[in-house]
Amino acid sequence: MVRPDAERTGSSSGPEPDAVTRALVARLLIEYDGTEFSGWAAQPGRRTVEGELERALRIVLRREAVPLTVAGRTDAGVHATGQVASYAGEPASADGLNALLPFDVAVVECVAATPGFDARRDATSRAYRYRVLTRRARSPFQRRYALHWPHRLDVQALRECAAQLPGTHDFTAFTPTATDHVRFERDVLAAGWREAGAGVLEFGIEADAFMRAMNRVLVGTMLEVAGGRRSIDDFTALLEGRPRCEAGMTAPPHGLALCGVGYDDRRAWPRADGGGS
Repeated sequence: MVRPDAERTGSSSGPEPDAVTRALVARLLIEYDGTEFSGWAAQPGRRTVEGELERALRIVLRREAVPLTVAGRTDAGVHATGQVASYAGEPASADGLNALLPFDVAVVECVAATPGFDARRDATSRAYRYRVLTRRARSPFQRRYALHWPHRLDVQALRECAAQLPGTHDFTAFTPTATDHVRFERDVLAAGWREAGAGVLEFGIEADAFMRAMNRVLVGTMLEVAGGRRSIDDFTALLEGRPRCEAGMTAPPHGLALCGVGYDDRRAWPRADGGGS
């Protein structure tokens, strides 16, 4: 549930940071269940992760505004287990923030960062995972976090598709036609499918950056290959900058989660290649 607006207005009279405080930068590690959010980015009249966090930060830090910079802006319904954000100023108490935040978002840590740290510009990679429940019966426990796919599924075909992804490719086919992107090439560091529990398959991918809906269209198209509706060669050809209309469906958002952000060329999520446990 959203906290009362009284808390929001109660922080407006607090002091703004002085020059010394503005020279400091804080770094947050954040988790959230994206089901009830309209994405990360603050939007008038919408419940967003950024809006909830900035409200809590204003109260704890006694400031009128605490603008956040985020490593990866997630869409509505997408989750995060390793989101990173930064703001100018001293760190806030994670316990204090969590006491104000709703049940579906939590600050794992809020610590001092190196001077000038920027969660978005300094990130060298991001990693996501997408989960698919493959058994015939649906699951009440996976309904928020995995796409139920009780259809024909060639797991080896999924793995062969993922094997085509590492390297630099043009992902025009995997993002909406109406877009603000001007660069469609992305450098994929790792990608793979793995078993993630009984009847659950998990697609992991790590790249320098992602475009809107890119991972969801990748998953939707790979599922079409695994169902025999298109070939692996067809999938590979899409990585050469083909139009969006030639790729497959956009998988729903609830199976997707941002799992980590890499800095200083360190891997964001070692399991992105489909290995690990």
